[in-house]
Amino acid sequence: MSEAEVDRVFHALATSTRRDILRRTIEREQSVSTLASEYEMSFAAVQKHVAVLEAANLIVKRAEGRERLVRANPEMIARARALLARYEELWRSRIARLDDLLADPSTSSGTHGVSSGTHGVSSGTHGAPGGDRTESTENTNTEQGD
Repeated sequence: MSEAEVDRVFHALATSTRRDILRRTIEREQSVSTLASEYEMSFAAVQKHVAVLEAANLIVKRAEGRERLVRANPEMIARARALLARYEELWRSRIARLDDLLADPSTSSGTHGVSSGTHGVSSGTHGAPGGDRTESTENTNTEQGD
């Protein structure tokens, strides 16, 4: 997926109403008016939610007479699921590396589990052993407060 497609998918899934519309259209094809009848909002507001889902290609809309029928797009849902699986694997891998780093007894002697560069975790002194960490800590606290 392109970055723009990914952005549209995450934007579309960021609202509970749109996630609910997607869930309902996975179960069965429905008209926009049927979808709208289930929400305490205007028909136009539901149409806008449907348009966001359609722009993300998560649903497909078709005309049947005067009605607009909406159904989920299983191909795009599968692509979004694969993307999320890749993110999950990335974070699981990072957590596993962090667990390994924290479990390594050679990194816990006097540095509270943080190495001065042997495992790629910098102490804020660019790997200088015994360097002063005060500046790094102050910068971090300042950045968090901004």
